[in-house]
Amino acid sequence: LLLRWRRRRGLWRKVKEARQRQERSLVQMEMAVRRFREQHPSVNMISILSLPLPELSKKLQDGSLPREHVFYAYVGKALQIATETNCITEYLQESETQLQKAKMTGKLGLLYGVPVSIKDSINCQGHDSTLGFIKNLNKPAAEDSVVVQVLRRQGAIPFVKTNVPQSLISYDCKNLIFGQTFNPLLYTRSPGGSSGGEGALVGGGGSILGFGTDVGGSLRFPAAFCGICALKPTGNRLRPPTMNILFWSLPVVTAVGPMAKDVESLALGMRALLCEDMFHLDSTVPPLPFNEEVYSSTQPLRIGYYETDFFTMPSPAMRRAVRETKQLLEDAGHTLVPFELTNVDYVVFNFCIRGMFADGATSFLKMFKGELEKSSMGLFFWSAKSPNWLKSVLSWIAKPFHLLMPFIGFVSFFSTVDEVWSLHHEIEEFCHQFIAQWKKLNLDVMLCPMLGPALGIGYPGKLSVAVSYTMLYNALDFPAGVVPVTMVTDKDEEELKGYQGYFRDWWDRTLAKAFRGSVGLPVAVQCVALPWQEELCLRFMKEVETL
Repeated sequence: LLLRWRRRRGLWRKVKEARQRQERSLVQMEMAVRRFREQHPSVNMISILSLPLPELSKKLQDGSLPREHVFYAYVGKALQIATETNCITEYLQESETQLQKAKMTGKLGLLYGVPVSIKDSINCQGHDSTLGFIKNLNKPAAEDSVVVQVLRRQGAIPFVKTNVPQSLISYDCKNLIFGQTFNPLLYTRSPGGSSGGEGALVGGGGSILGFGTDVGGSLRFPAAFCGICALKPTGNRLRPPTMNILFWSLPVVTAVGPMAKDVESLALGMRALLCEDMFHLDSTVPPLPFNEEVYSSTQPLRIGYYETDFFTMPSPAMRRAVRETKQLLEDAGHTLVPFELTNVDYVVFNFCIRGMFADGATSFLKMFKGELEKSSMGLFFWSAKSPNWLKSVLSWIAKPFHLLMPFIGFVSFFSTVDEVWSLHHEIEEFCHQFIAQWKKLNLDVMLCPMLGPALGIGYPGKLSVAVSYTMLYNALDFPAGVVPVTMVTDKDEEELKGYQGYFRDWWDRTLAKAFRGSVGLPVAVQCVALPWQEELCLRFMKEVETL
């Protein structure tokens, strides 16, 4: 007991030190901004912050806007948003040094002088990538991840790292070290996750371009909840960082991608990353430069669409968002074709959840060993540690009851190599069938619902089943982007009173509660393309955004 007490005391000391570092970071940001304002009292920060990224980048390139003015404008705004939402975990003070050296490089990259924010889990040299785990504190990365290296070579200035949920397996944003991050649009709502710190910072205007990761919707949830845009590329189009032992080989593919207030900014971020530096630094990334011809095309599109996946019932606002977008696209001369989804529940539980924990959750449990808190996953940990015979019994008992459906995947893990190989083969077959259905309808892209509006704080942890709209495209490894298209209306709120869900169980009732009281919050749609067609996906997103 004494040894256990001493160990726990040591862990709490590390947490306290990390929080003090976070506080010092905010103080450093405040001092840096104050010094700049004293030296340049006439600089109009508001006008700088109002510029869209393409215009800002152009002004930085031609020298009409000094990079110092832009940098400190965003440091000041980021400080404000961090104070309000608790989205920043660390200020990268070396960014000030990089700012001074920027002109000495000679070559002006596509993102010259642009301050960018980086998700906690993406390595920046000399800084922790905690993933919300105490054990990862005081273990600074030896070098920048490839994405950060390329950003620096393109002239971008990474200036902050942002908060994540513990383990990243959540679409909320809370951990024991840095606490809860709040939605900048409404502080009682979650910013989404796992790139929730990025979503809050970009959504609040404290960053013009951010980068996060996505293993089940971790870019798309924060974008939808915070009213911004995001793109999850094909898994290997931009090599995701090696974050921890959980993600070394998943049937559900992890991706790294950009977040911004508009689609053109996402496109600029992708242009900057899909360059010779990326292909040289990481030979596993296919040497496919950004295809301008596809992105700038104006040819009418043939678009598949669906309003529901028949597993998670869409909120009235979600359904209306798809219908209104469909009508606008048709009016603009595009062809809309109904697309029927089947067996989404099987995909979510057998491909996604069971696939992520196919080793019996051994790797996942190992990450939590020695931690002070197991997040809100007590039942999951209990079931994962249970003997195989008990898992089998629980799985058999659970099958007839929709109430226990989410735990079928948790308690009936694979135990043999044959079963894991079979899973990979099954996912491959499903992907071929999905593409065959896509080709049969001769589709270019797909319009899909996106979960929204933002759920209340704490609800995402209770509603892991609601990832069905996003995780499908991680299992398929299709590029998928999110664009906000409308806001919740009083009529949507009134219609929500009749929301019962497809199973009328505890999860459906809880989801209905989570949606309530959301008038004025943004609602997005998902835009999807076939693998390696990020430019087409962005072109479709741009069309939706414009309409």
